[in-house]
Amino acid sequence: MGQKLAADLTWMQAERDHRFGHMNEVFPVHIVHRGTAVRSLLRGAELKLPAGALDRYMVGEHVAGVLVIEDGRIRLERYALGADAATRWTGFSMTKSVTDTLVGAALHAGKIHSLSDPVTRYLPELRGSAYDGVTVRQVMTMTTGVRWHEDYTTADADNVRLYQQQPQPGENSTVAYMRTLQRAAMPGSVWNYNTGETDLLGVLLRRATGESLAEQLSSAIWQHAGMEQDATWIATAKDAEGEEFGGSGLSASLRDWGRLGLWFLDGGKGALDPDWMTEATRAQVEAGKAAYGYGWWPQKNAAGAYDGSFAALGIFGQSMLIDPRRKLVIVTVGDWAQATGADHSAARVAFWRGVEAAVDGELARR
Repeated sequence: MGQKLAADLTWMQAERDHRFGHMNEVFPVHIVHRGTAVRSLLRGAELKLPAGALDRYMVGEHVAGVLVIEDGRIRLERYALGADAATRWTGFSMTKSVTDTLVGAALHAGKIHSLSDPVTRYLPELRGSAYDGVTVRQVMTMTTGVRWHEDYTTADADNVRLYQQQPQPGENSTVAYMRTLQRAAMPGSVWNYNTGETDLLGVLLRRATGESLAEQLSSAIWQHAGMEQDATWIATAKDAEGEEFGGSGLSASLRDWGRLGLWFLDGGKGALDPDWMTEATRAQVEAGKAAYGYGWWPQKNAAGAYDGSFAALGIFGQSMLIDPRRKLVIVTVGDWAQATGADHSAARVAFWRGVEAAVDGELARR
């Protein structure tokens, strides 16, 4: 357990194949406790994809698990790379969608006053930094205007350096690094993908609620969504003084990722305001050719129009697509040969489209 977060970017693929399903053996973690009632996932008839399509996708993209749930029933479930139903696979930046949702839960509970609050209201150490005048909403949408370089191929990127620094005693390591950053644009004017800012949200949540992220996730979601297993969340230390990283580090079984998708599909009843998921999953900001919400990636159809579906995405092939119109949840976990890549992303979207086409074909025949 001596490795620092971001060390996983230097692992060889064989190491990743094993460790992505056993992150608790590499890093300190906090436990996200499940409840007592398990949500049953009944099996429907296996979804008929074109011959060999699933195998080609899993082998070609080095996928460890695929789960397709339609209308509450498992239509596809397949494992590889030594993973099985008990394996807790890392979600990487799928965690961001969860952390942003915990902001919604804290807002619903009155622990956070407003998304328009200045972030310095909760993190006063940031006063006098580039985060002066930045709102909680702008941190969530990554439109703070603060300079940040995210790269998974170099040791000099901010998303690597963040986890290598040695803060002064009593300092929070995330806050200590983020307050050194410079302003690059006016708040709200530019989108820039920034894992450190979702880590910052994690610190904000702990300050606002007095609970760890693992405790918040357990009480808001994990105990109520019918999870089959406890989840784990990478932290700075295993004991209560350790803090989880809001931008990454949550690991769960494939089926529990699926149950989480169903909980989101149901609107997060009880823990979120009724309109939260609609607001969180719409295009809050254009992000290049894509769009970004509150930790979510709104999706477009082949014609380039938003179709109401949304995704949680993580490096090395982690994804959860939620399609309310089709009552569909598609989860993939795995270990791409590279952390990111346009070809990998295109193959994943093609797989999603194949699943959607198969579901549509069935609905047309009913």
